[in-house]
Amino acid sequence: MKTRTGKMKKTADILEKIMNFIFTVCGFMAVAFVLIITIFLVISGTPAIAEIGITDFLFGTKWASTAAEPSFGILPFILSSVYGTFGAILIGVPLGILCAVFIAKIAGKKISSIVSGAVNLMSGIPSVVYGFLGMILIVPTVREVFRLPDGANLFSAIIVLAIMILPSVISVSETAIRSVPREYEEASLALGATKTETIFKVTLPAAKSGILASVVLGIGRAIGEAMAVMMVAGNVANMPGIFKSVRFLTTAVASEMSYSSGLQRQALFSVALVLFVFILGINLILNLVVKKERK
Repeated sequence: MKTRTGKMKKTADILEKIMNFIFTVCGFMAVAFVLIITIFLVISGTPAIAEIGITDFLFGTKWASTAAEPSFGILPFILSSVYGTFGAILIGVPLGILCAVFIAKIAGKKISSIVSGAVNLMSGIPSVVYGFLGMILIVPTVREVFRLPDGANLFSAIIVLAIMILPSVISVSETAIRSVPREYEEASLALGATKTETIFKVTLPAAKSGILASVVLGIGRAIGEAMAVMMVAGNVANMPGIFKSVRFLTTAVASEMSYSSGLQRQALFSVALVLFVFILGINLILNLVVKKERK
């Protein structure tokens, strides 16, 4: 009996070591993939920046990659991506948080399960479908409401991106709200606060770190989107305006990479490098904020 127990324990120890090894390998693989992508983009993107000039590349206002005398200024792309992401967060985050509050604290079990299921379905919808619906519904509506010659503009892109980030914001915020200890809310109610006051003054502040994490995911989804934005933003390299056709960093790469060559192709790799650094910087800053809030 003791021999059998010893063998089982030995087998369990071996299995534990194997699983620890697998987990360690997976962790290092994730780090390795990030390093490989970073090295590839740096090697592919820096030659064009060196040839064009970092000032002309980052702060130039004209992109004409196929002209007889080409220009490679990506400031319009950078500003369009910043404005589009900021607008999507400005619209999508409050809507997502309020929807998460409704699911977690206000709706009954049946309604909550229905809304949660709809949110989960939204997260599985492909980007091209969002873009197609934006072309069919949002672009004509924006054109008619604001009496514009073309509804494919930055405003339409912001609306589509705001809708696309909702699943990430809602699901993560809902989890964070549900994880708030019930005792916090009961203490607030016992002191005479209403349910609404308790939600906004106790529950949401206690769930702040999780909500900030949802904002990080939302920003990553918004700034990294290409297909849907390309279909509703007009895809023109203009300096951004709310009702002007624009091109984002992602769509700049996606729209020209298939036929590019020479310096144009290298410049597109440089655009991808700028986008990659941009996303890493935003995520790093927001993750530091999240960790600080958790402490």
